[in-house]
Amino acid sequence: MKLDNASTNEFYKELLDNLYDGVYFVDQERRITYWNKGAERITGYSREAVLGSYCYNNLLQHVTENGIQLCFNGCPLQTTIKDGQTRETEVYLRHADGFRIPVVVRTSPIHDEQGKITGAVEVFSNNQSIMKMKRRVTKLEQTVIYDPLTQIGNRRHIEVKINSALQEYQHMRFPFGMLFIDIDRFKAVNDTYGHMTGDKVLRAVANTLRFNLRETDTCGRWGGEEFLVLVFNIDNEKLKAIAEKLRSLVEQTRITTESGQPKVTISIGATLVRHEDTLESLIHRADKLMYKSKSSGRNCVSIG
Repeated sequence: MKLDNASTNEFYKELLDNLYDGVYFVDQERRITYWNKGAERITGYSREAVLGSYCYNNLLQHVTENGIQLCFNGCPLQTTIKDGQTRETEVYLRHADGFRIPVVVRTSPIHDEQGKITGAVEVFSNNQSIMKMKRRVTKLEQTVIYDPLTQIGNRRHIEVKINSALQEYQHMRFPFGMLFIDIDRFKAVNDTYGHMTGDKVLRAVANTLRFNLRETDTCGRWGGEEFLVLVFNIDNEKLKAIAEKLRSLVEQTRITTESGQPKVTISIGATLVRHEDTLESLIHRADKLMYKSKSSGRNCVSIG
C-alpha cells in the first residue's frame, strides 16, 4: 500500500504517540510543534497546554543535579540546532505537579530536503530506575570496599591491594613497604571515655593516615584498632620517614570530650617487601614489628 504525504505523517505521529519515551519537536525558534503522549505521561503537561509555546519559556525547567538551569545556560536543544550534533544528557525536569523527575535527554537536529537544519527533536526517558540502580551499585561498592565507620578501605580492599602489589613486585620488581599500625591503649579509651569517643579516635586516625599519604599510597582498616598502609617506590630511609611523620601527626590529635581529652598515639611496624614474601608473611612480619614498638614503650616505629 502506497501512502501519500498526509497518510505518512499520520502514520509516524501514531508511531511516536505509542512510544513509552517522551518526544517533542521544536522549530528554529525553539517553538514546540509536536508533543507525544509519552511526553504527556512523563511530565503531566497535556499536548494542548504545550503546543505553540517556546521551550525557553522554562515550562519543564531542565536542571542539572548541581542546579544549573539549562534553559538559560547550555540548552542541549539550542546547541543542537546551532551545530547539528546529537547529544545525551542526564537532567531533572519539573512535572506539572511541581516535583522533579530524573530523565535522560537525547537531542537530534531536524533537516529539510535541502539538508538545512529547521529545528530539533528531544527524546526523554524516565531515568528513575537507572539512577536507583546506580545508587544501589554505589552503595554495594562502598559496602564491599570501604569500612563504614572510617570511610577508608576495609580488610578485603587492603588484601586486594597487597596481592596486586605482590604480583607487580614479582614481575616488575617495583618495591613497596607496609606499615602495620595499632592505636595504643585503645581499650582504655573505650573504657574511660565511651565507645562514641572510641569511634571518634578511629576516624581521626584513619583521616590522618589518608590525608597525609602520597597519592600513590593507600591505607585501610585491618580490623578493630589496627590499620595497614602500603607505600610504593620506597626504600628503608623513606619508609621510616613516612612512618615517623604519621606517628607524629597522630600524636598531635586532639579529641575533646566532657570527661577530658584522651591521648591518642600509635605503634607502627614497618617493613619492605622481600622476594619470598606472600601476603601472610608480609603482614606477619609487619605485625611482629608493631608489637616490638609496643614493647619498646609505644608511640614509636620499628623497622625491619
